[in-house]
Amino acid sequence: MIKYKLSNSNLIIGYLSAIVAALLFGSVSTLAKPILLEIDPIVLSSIIYLIAGAFFTPGALRTRSKIATKYYALILTSAVAGAAIAPIIFFIGLSQSTAADTSLLANGETVFSILFALLMFREKLRPLGYISVTMILIGVFLVTTNLDFDSSLFRMNIGNVLVIISTMIWGFDNNICKIIARQIDVSKLIQLKALIGGFILMGTVFILGIPFKIQNEQLLPIVILAVFGFAISLYLYLHSIKRIGVVKASSLLSLSAVFGLVFAILFLKESIGISQIVAITIMIFGIHLMYSYEKKGELILK
Repeated sequence: MIKYKLSNSNLIIGYLSAIVAALLFGSVSTLAKPILLEIDPIVLSSIIYLIAGAFFTPGALRTRSKIATKYYALILTSAVAGAAIAPIIFFIGLSQSTAADTSLLANGETVFSILFALLMFREKLRPLGYISVTMILIGVFLVTTNLDFDSSLFRMNIGNVLVIISTMIWGFDNNICKIIARQIDVSKLIQLKALIGGFILMGTVFILGIPFKIQNEQLLPIVILAVFGFAISLYLYLHSIKRIGVVKASSLLSLSAVFGLVFAILFLKESIGISQIVAITIMIFGIHLMYSYEKKGELILK
């Protein structure tokens, strides 16, 4: 019974971590779009990841975990792919697209994370788990498209294509991070990944001679974007991956589309349609089904 309670508590933490990560990740495009009007995407990426790395440095220094030699290559791969290449492509894409389209297309990270987990990393679900994931993705589709196939979202411009490519890279990186997180503390992983990626990006800024200009009024939004939109959301997401796996954590991360809709209603006074209500209902039921079935399965195993 004690073992079950511990496992159940671990499961709850995993689900809550993914949901809060989705909440924070959903704000990225809205926060970053105005900043990109005046700051180069590579400059913004470098600042964000250096701030994120610095934010987790105190926690990383307190960890005593040693890194095995075989993990250095994986950490470097994760840093280059997930903290250097992907953010550059993402922000360049965002600068040439709209914040709304980018927010919707960012859900591609969920799809690619799941595909890599299932096809390359052999992560498995019970049959009902696949139904739950499918329900969540159907909900995402309804929320993001509103069944309006004439929307500009489906008339792909170069900005939208770049955003999709960045989510593909992040999807692969999420699975790499799962492997690394088994051996070292999550805060240490994020610190190393963010600082390596940040310094690579900063070096690129100086090599290419990109102007480094930041206005005082832009500092606070950049710090909020770095700490909450990237650092803390990634921290929670990786903790969720450790507890419930890439497939389920990534499915929950797709709730960022729902949170974006809620933010629009609360702060922008936008209206909500029938398709959004249906989508939210489907996603919530899918999440409940996934959690309840896994909880029942763990109880039986105990």
